[in-house]
Amino acid sequence: MQGPRCSSSLRTTFLVLALLQLGTSDAMFFGSNNQLCMFCDLQPSDCNGTGTCSTNCSISSICEKASEICVSIWRKNETGFSVETLCHDPIIPLYGILLDDYNSTTCVMKERNLTSGMAYVCSCSDEEECNDILLFTSTVAQTPADPLMSVILVSLLPLLVTGIVVAGMFYWYWVHRRRQLSQEWERKLKLRKPKSGGLDCSDACAIMVDDDGSDSSSTHANNLNHNTEPLPIELDQLVGKGRFAQVYKAKLKQTTSNQFETVAVKIFPYEEYASWKNEKDIFSNTELRHENILHFLTAEERKVEKQYWLITAFHSRGNLQEYLTHHVVSWEELQVLSSSLAQGVAHLHSDRLPCGRPKVPIVHRDLKSSNILVKNDLTCCLCDFGLALCLDSSLTVDDLANSGQVGTARYMAPEVLEARLNLENIESFKQTDIYSMALVLWEMTSRCKAIGEVKDYEPAFGSKEREHPCVESMKDSVLRDRGRPEILDSWLRHQGVAVICATMKECWDHDPEARLTAHCVAERLAELEDELDKLSSRSSSAEKILEELKRPIAVDIPVEEVKISQIQSIIAVDSSMSDKK
Repeated sequence: MQGPRCSSSLRTTFLVLALLQLGTSDAMFFGSNNQLCMFCDLQPSDCNGTGTCSTNCSISSICEKASEICVSIWRKNETGFSVETLCHDPIIPLYGILLDDYNSTTCVMKERNLTSGMAYVCSCSDEEECNDILLFTSTVAQTPADPLMSVILVSLLPLLVTGIVVAGMFYWYWVHRRRQLSQEWERKLKLRKPKSGGLDCSDACAIMVDDDGSDSSSTHANNLNHNTEPLPIELDQLVGKGRFAQVYKAKLKQTTSNQFETVAVKIFPYEEYASWKNEKDIFSNTELRHENILHFLTAEERKVEKQYWLITAFHSRGNLQEYLTHHVVSWEELQVLSSSLAQGVAHLHSDRLPCGRPKVPIVHRDLKSSNILVKNDLTCCLCDFGLALCLDSSLTVDDLANSGQVGTARYMAPEVLEARLNLENIESFKQTDIYSMALVLWEMTSRCKAIGEVKDYEPAFGSKEREHPCVESMKDSVLRDRGRPEILDSWLRHQGVAVICATMKECWDHDPEARLTAHCVAERLAELEDELDKLSSRSSSAEKILEELKRPIAVDIPVEEVKISQIQSIIAVDSSMSDKK
């Protein structure tokens, strides 16, 4: 009975041992698939969060579960840095976040917002101790070395905001005020009648009045699309011819009626495109508008006729040269002609409009009596801007040098004849216009009744030079001989003419720097008119005094003998009393 019982017990023992051996082998099998990670929990670290760092963890452990991965957490606190290494199941949140980048063999640190604050976290798998080396892809913000700087920046922030607000309010006020002043100015200009001295702002000069008193701005012209349809213009007669173009009197037909407006058409041939374009560009500048500058309507390219047109206001009196040839002017007319000429040149040269708005200065470079028109009220207006130059600040010395020696030889300034213009100073271009203007003033004065005997019209240097002198001939007269048009002594007997002659001499000075500016000339001529008005009022009162002095003076002579010296003393006393009177 015991034999079978013993054998049964032995079989049971072998079975238990077999099962224990099987369980041990199974446990070893599962443990070999689990991740091997660095596992030091939280410890201080000398890693500063830049580049590549090591956790310096000395403990590695096989994760308890096969689903767990290796994790490293780098933190920055007030005292320094710390690193935490562990195993974790990515399905379960860790410090409030889910790990989603563990399918990597390297531990790349990423900034994450944990429940304990901001930290850099990395996770990895498929490689033993993969969370030992930490890779920082971006530099971790360093704590400012001086906390005082943060305090200062925070303190200055309100001041900065206040400054921006104040600057914004000031800018808004400035823009609003300028707009308000501009509107008020335009309203005043519409209410008042323009003075002979010129309008105050170029915008007010947009509408000019032609010789017939009609509006030369032409509503018809302004409303027409000039790019697609030419103006209905009928050429009437040739009124002028220059080096580059011909000028015609023409009729601008109205589409709504059979009426027409008289205009001037300057026609350029196709080969003179550059001259046409330059004058068109100058005229197209709205800042050029002024009552002493020829009013421009529009420009056209006539492809059928192979011509380029400029349409402007028409002035029946013609140019100044023609007018002086056929007319002798009075002193009052000379004042109007000379003053309006100076005002036109001053507006051309000015870098600001009277209303304060910036303006690009322009130089004419061919100022002469044939390029100045006379309007019905005997004021002058400048024309022919084919050689004009805008003195834009963007122009370089090379650009100015390429402009060349231009103009009419008779009216060229000494420095232009000598080709020694100072290209570094844009004022030198204006000074050449001043010289030419002085010669035109001389031509005006030579035909004024106030100078005494008036001879036939002749241009400046007319008695010395031929009709169309060349540059070399003018060099001899102006540079070598230092010649200028002759001013006779009889001219200086009239106070007003004497002032104009003195102005001429200052304007045609050989030294460009010594010449007056156009603004100075315009102001001087305006003041001359006022002073002569005062003198005329004084002279009328002086004439009355002279009449009283011409009356006989009653002198009581005693009956007895009186010495001649005594009579002389009595007369002297009475004369002194009259002088006082």
